[in-house]
Amino acid sequence: MPDVLYEVDGAVATITLNRPDSRNAYSAGLIGGLVGSLTAAERDDDVRAVVITGAGSAFCAGGDLKAMRDKSGMFSGDPAELRDNYRLGIQSITRAFEAFEKPVIAAINGAAIGAGFGLASMADLRVAASTAKFGASFTRVGLVPGDGSGYLIARAIGFSRAMELMLTSRVFEADEAHWIGFVHEVTEPADCVARASELAAELASLPQQALRLTKVGLKRSWAGDTETALHIAAAFQALAQNTDEHDAAVAAMLDQIG
Repeated sequence: MPDVLYEVDGAVATITLNRPDSRNAYSAGLIGGLVGSLTAAERDDDVRAVVITGAGSAFCAGGDLKAMRDKSGMFSGDPAELRDNYRLGIQSITRAFEAFEKPVIAAINGAAIGAGFGLASMADLRVAASTAKFGASFTRVGLVPGDGSGYLIARAIGFSRAMELMLTSRVFEADEAHWIGFVHEVTEPADCVARASELAAELASLPQQALRLTKVGLKRSWAGDTETALHIAAAFQALAQNTDEHDAAVAAMLDQIG
């Protein structure tokens, strides 16, 4: 079986991490399959939103501890080789998500630990099962967030909260993830993927150019200043306002209000 499954149902693509025996820890096949699935979803005009989840009991356990112990795979080599392993390996996922313009919803069906927590932070919206657990557990195994998720987690929940979670490496529950704003909804375990798919379908029904420009504009403005945000907003609004989707949506709303 491939390390990543890719399915399309209507306008929603579902990407499933498929290494349940290792709690969906990263492998070369999983990294390549995830990047390839995002590429396929980006190029398919019929796909308007994406759900990412994990097979089995976990969402993603992050780095493979056995590979760390054996210094194999992405954990092999001297410092220069290791740098390239990260830059050309797991960081390709981060870059793929950052370039991906369609909305992505993480259905966090179980543990999202270490780089798995980082992967969840790459999604735009997050739905978690009530039994899911979270942890930025890099310091616990003597590492730093090599996938760049320190930046992404801080962007999701704020600098001070991210600092606390990454320094302590503590594991916390779905309810706390919701309270700090990392997770947008908590569901019963059996409903997690279905709710994420429902939310993805809702987003897929909206005017697509406006949705994508809103996502890209927000991400590109976040680390800048007000003036940068205003320039991006003006340029993107000019693009959105000259689409057939905008004209149709305005006409429909006018019809509704008489």
